[in-house]
Amino acid sequence: MPKKEIAADRFVEAHPEYDGRGVVIAIFDSGVDPAAAGLKVTSDGKPKILDVIDCTGSGDIDTSTIVKADDNGRICGTSGNSLVVNSSWKNPSGEWHVGCKLVYELFTNTLTDRLKKERKKRWDEKNQEAIAEAVKHLDEFDKRHTKVDDTNLKKKREDLQSRVDLLRKQADVNSYDDKGPAIDAVVWHDGEVWRAALDTHSLEDESGCGKLADFLPLTNYRIERKYGIFSKLDACTCVLNVYNEGNVLSIVTDSSPHGTHVAGITSAYHPKEPLLNGVAPGAQLISCKIGDSRLGSMETGTGLVRALIAAVEHKCDLINMSYGEPTLLPDYGRFVDLVNEVVNKHRLIFISSAGNNGPALSTVGAPGGTTSSIIGVGAYVSPAMAAGAHNLVEAPPEGLEYTWSSRGPTVDGDLGVSISAAGGAMAPVPTWTLQHRMFMNGTSMSSPCACGGVALLVSAMKAEGVPVSPYSAREALENTTVPVGGSPEDKLSAGQGLMQVDKAYDYIQKSRDVPSVWYQIKISQSGKSTPTSRGIYLREADLCKKSTEWTVKVEPKFHDDASNLDQLVPFEECVKLHSTGEAVVRAPDTYWLVKNPLLYLLIFSVTDVTIRKRTRSGYLIASVKKKFFRASVHCYPLNYGWSQYDSDIIVDPTTLSNGLHYYEVYALDCKSPWRGPLFRIPVTITKPQSIESRPPLIVFQGMSFVPGHIERKFVEVPIGATWVEVTMKTSGFSTARRFFIDSVQISPLQRHIKWESVATFSSPSSKSFSFAVVGGRTMELAIAQFWSSGVGSHDTTSVDFEIAFHGISINKDEIVLDGSEAPIRIDAEALLSLENLAPAAVLNKVRIPYRPVDAKLSTLSAERDKLPSGKQILALLLTYKFKLEEGADIKPHIPLLNNRIYDNKFESQFYMISDTNKRVYAMGDVYPDTAKLPKGEYTLQLYLRHDNVQYLEKMKQLVLFIEKNLEEKEAIRLSFYAQPDGPVMGNGSFSSSILIPGYALIIILPMLPLVFLSNGPVLILTELLYIYYDRTKEAFYVGPPAKDKLPKGTSAGSVLVGAISYGKVSFGVNNEAKNPEKNPVSYSISCIVPPVQLDEDKGKGSSSSCTKSVSEKLEEEVRDAKIRVLSNLKQSTDEERSDWKKLTISLKSEYPKYTPLLAKILEALISQNNFKDKIHHYEEVSNHVPAFAYLFLAILEDVRKNTIRKKVLYLQVTVRKLNSLCAADEVIESIDTEELAKYLSLKSDPDDEGAEKMKKKMDMTRDQLAEALYQKGLALAEIESLKGEKVADKEEAKAASDSSIRPDSFEENFKELKKWVDVKSSRYGTLFVIFERRKGRLGTALKVLSDMIQEDGQPPKKKLYDLKLSLLEQIGWAHLVSYEKQWMNVRFPASLPLF
Repeated sequence: MPKKEIAADRFVEAHPEYDGRGVVIAIFDSGVDPAAAGLKVTSDGKPKILDVIDCTGSGDIDTSTIVKADDNGRICGTSGNSLVVNSSWKNPSGEWHVGCKLVYELFTNTLTDRLKKERKKRWDEKNQEAIAEAVKHLDEFDKRHTKVDDTNLKKKREDLQSRVDLLRKQADVNSYDDKGPAIDAVVWHDGEVWRAALDTHSLEDESGCGKLADFLPLTNYRIERKYGIFSKLDACTCVLNVYNEGNVLSIVTDSSPHGTHVAGITSAYHPKEPLLNGVAPGAQLISCKIGDSRLGSMETGTGLVRALIAAVEHKCDLINMSYGEPTLLPDYGRFVDLVNEVVNKHRLIFISSAGNNGPALSTVGAPGGTTSSIIGVGAYVSPAMAAGAHNLVEAPPEGLEYTWSSRGPTVDGDLGVSISAAGGAMAPVPTWTLQHRMFMNGTSMSSPCACGGVALLVSAMKAEGVPVSPYSAREALENTTVPVGGSPEDKLSAGQGLMQVDKAYDYIQKSRDVPSVWYQIKISQSGKSTPTSRGIYLREADLCKKSTEWTVKVEPKFHDDASNLDQLVPFEECVKLHSTGEAVVRAPDTYWLVKNPLLYLLIFSVTDVTIRKRTRSGYLIASVKKKFFRASVHCYPLNYGWSQYDSDIIVDPTTLSNGLHYYEVYALDCKSPWRGPLFRIPVTITKPQSIESRPPLIVFQGMSFVPGHIERKFVEVPIGATWVEVTMKTSGFSTARRFFIDSVQISPLQRHIKWESVATFSSPSSKSFSFAVVGGRTMELAIAQFWSSGVGSHDTTSVDFEIAFHGISINKDEIVLDGSEAPIRIDAEALLSLENLAPAAVLNKVRIPYRPVDAKLSTLSAERDKLPSGKQILALLLTYKFKLEEGADIKPHIPLLNNRIYDNKFESQFYMISDTNKRVYAMGDVYPDTAKLPKGEYTLQLYLRHDNVQYLEKMKQLVLFIEKNLEEKEAIRLSFYAQPDGPVMGNGSFSSSILIPGYALIIILPMLPLVFLSNGPVLILTELLYIYYDRTKEAFYVGPPAKDKLPKGTSAGSVLVGAISYGKVSFGVNNEAKNPEKNPVSYSISCIVPPVQLDEDKGKGSSSSCTKSVSEKLEEEVRDAKIRVLSNLKQSTDEERSDWKKLTISLKSEYPKYTPLLAKILEALISQNNFKDKIHHYEEVSNHVPAFAYLFLAILEDVRKNTIRKKVLYLQVTVRKLNSLCAADEVIESIDTEELAKYLSLKSDPDDEGAEKMKKKMDMTRDQLAEALYQKGLALAEIESLKGEKVADKEEAKAASDSSIRPDSFEENFKELKKWVDVKSSRYGTLFVIFERRKGRLGTALKVLSDMIQEDGQPPKKKLYDLKLSLLEQIGWAHLVSYEKQWMNVRFPASLPLF
């Protein structure tokens, strides 16, 4: 554990009682394992971890369902399992809240993969046993029957063979997909607190283990600080927290080892191995999980905000956050606003990692490197760390920043990195990793190292009664560092330097009576009020070629709880300005007096610069004139707080050499200069090298590299360049070399344009790269030899770097085809060099817009979602519906919210995509991922959070796009034309051309007469020539997609999107494959889908063959209209069912033999699921179906005698099936099957319109007959099954056998169905499965059923899977039964998961 680097070891040795005791640190990370080594207790015996919280909600379970235990102490879990409650558990109310969750959703991918391998091994053993048994039975059959001529014997053997084939297929790797078991959760109130227990028996190796009753009940961790594990197999620690009055159970697990490792660095305590201790072993922790397990440990807005709430609630002293993302706007966003409140009002010291995206400049991430109120930490590696932790044979001679550590400045000029700390450590990891500790490196490690160091300081401050303030702590840290590197520019890498705990402690002791103030700096270019920045960053060529004037405002900030009388009124400081670069930036020998109630205005100057007087209302106090300096000082009365110090400065970089230059203007306390800078104004200048040659080419030759060395080259990208081709040549070494190559360009209000590559050279050679650039903006090319690459070889690597700029300029950066037939004209030109113009465009995605079908606004629980300010967070749930006609890869696209997490004023967004069975296929947040969805209907729920109801109200009609990837065969490759009529005429195609840079000479000859001589006409110039130059441009057209090429199912208003490219690179991936996305530079192209073409034949009909009279037509129309009304009637209430019944009776009496009517009635009866008065309805059925009257009377008698335990369910199902039988028979009887069979045996003439109509009618009749036979068969089978359950003794069996339902009625019906359709098809296969099952051929039945499910192409049907499960149970394949039951919880969950 590296502690020497930051002098933490010396400090603790000198002050053992200041080892973090009395300090509470909130760890914002992936979760901390309370069972990990070193995280049990503190150095003074207190509990190490005070609370463990899942702030993301990824482990939340809906436990709002309440059940009661039966006489045997059993309850039914949400998963369907029967659970036994421990009789010793106290539950005065007798109410048990139940829920369930798929356990793999709680585990990391690493743990899940390990469990899958171990479970697969056990499953394979059981499957092999089943295969051996099945093969044995097949062999025995073959030995008994040497000749199989009998049909039944053949089918029997097929059945046995099917069993073997099925088991062998299950052994295939592609067939087995372990989704993990579902664990049941039970929550109850024991009279004092809420408690919870888990049933994890499905995870255990041994039978009987993991039962609910054996689980040690847990309450919220902060109450008893107890935890459990799921099973010995996973060894994964879990914490249970109950919220919302028992309706939500949060199962807390970590989403990666990262958080435990970070926590160990800050404060692990190993009493027997002190060398393994963290930096502050006496500190206590709060684990705030912000890494969402559903998103692979990605942080979410919900997790971040809840973590801040928890940190304030637990009165934490420090926050460590080793997380971050790129950001569009620095020091901006909802989370940043809340962090400012936490730091300024509640005095928490927030420390965070700067990022791992170096070595290029301006790569610091949010929030650590971009937020003023957060201390951003870079990663340092010492020689001792290199030799020990990294096992290098020869360590570097001195410490340095890791190559990948992110660098400043931010895009608004702030330094970005505040300090540095050791960026690697061997620290504890969770128990599920099956090891005690692990080595990791990154700024994720340097941040907790620094945080632990600050905890030592806070521990000392608390013990000595020094007020703790993030302002004073930051001042002490930054002013006592050890510099890393020897140049001012190294501050952009290491911040102010490597922190030193002992020196910072001395500083704090010495400055204990100094007020805690933070100076807020706002800088803007003179004459412009926006944008404002926190430093001066001159990066672009135009700013580096001239003097620029800047207005600097410095405002002192006190904590929100600062006393006006005791702190603000007495506050007075006299400061002197200094500069780190006297040759460029100079400060006046003038003192700045800050006093209340009047505030003096400070103005300082730059070399050879005259500072202009600031014109604004006020009183002139003094005027100072010195060399290089002239200033006017104003004094303004204060109104309601502190005023600001305004100054105009001018930066003149014209005399600087090309490259990186860094300066600071800093203020020292005149009375106490030992304090160091009170504030700093960073000035970063990256003066680019311009390229004058044509074609533009720049070569950097003979660059020398040693381990850790970085070369930064700044180049002004020529206007017109769109990509570069780079060749890197290495020499002078004998062992492998590893280089980081980064290119960064910065554009206003855009994410950095960054290209990066890691190149390994096993021997001297060359490599080539190409990447996109933006013309006219400065490009930094950072080339770094990895810090540990080549250590020990003592060879200096020589590198030559050649950069060739290319470009094709076009008049449209984004092409939008409006859906019409008109093409879009594109003008292309090459400004730099000869270029191959070879346009290629493809539309390979379709975006379909949707608006919400429902919007629900709700107030969240105060337990987790009440801000420190007291405001309550609200949630808006938007519901979208969409349908896929076939399987596709889709991704939700929300233009307003996507790709911004920290620089977003909305607190949180999260979406969930589920099918009609409530199975969740995809989840995501600000960075949506592509998900593969099968054909079907889907619901997307979008969850937004904020405390401002007006913001949420505006989002209720938020437009969302479903972006669907088109398959390769569906992708539309667009054509190019030389003429605007090309798309219609089909000629004048355009493929490629050579663009010539420069100008074209155009000559205009006005009014030139011709003189005809004997040998032909001759021009006689009678007037002046008009000559001018024009750039050579190539114009061509991109045509819209052909209407017949549009993807199926795309509606009008949808948008086809893709990419278009124009040029070819000299090496690497060229555009021969016509894939513009593989080109180094491509642009967006889209096409609005036009309205569908009208069907010209629609509505046209031939009346020549129609012989029906008007009255006959009218009767048919009236009849069909009545049937449509019947079909649309609902049956959800008694009144509606009564109306439906009356209309049914009326229509049947009016059209007694009309098959379509009877088919509709049958369809409606099949869809009925519930009747209020079962027995009354059953009596009516029996009156109409005399064949079943005896059965009804027998059932009714049993009900009256109360002798059937499941009588209600039995009657419900039987009534429905008898009803279906009645309706099915009516349909069958209405059809003349002989006439139908006779007609179907004939072939119709496709040219005869009348014959075709008759064919369609007869085909429909056949389908209606088949459907009736199919439904009748299902009803017979289910009644037979229920009868089998009902028969309990011989007397009842005899009564049943005398029933008028004949045993062979099912088979007769099945044989009739076989005459008309293929009974093995997916539509009717269920009946074939039942038929085979009745014959005892379970293997055949299972094979047919499996084929049906696979070929169905529809969302899973629970009935089919229930049937499959029952077949497996009947065969006795327990391992497959368990496997299918696990999948049932995946395919058909009880409810959607919580957000």
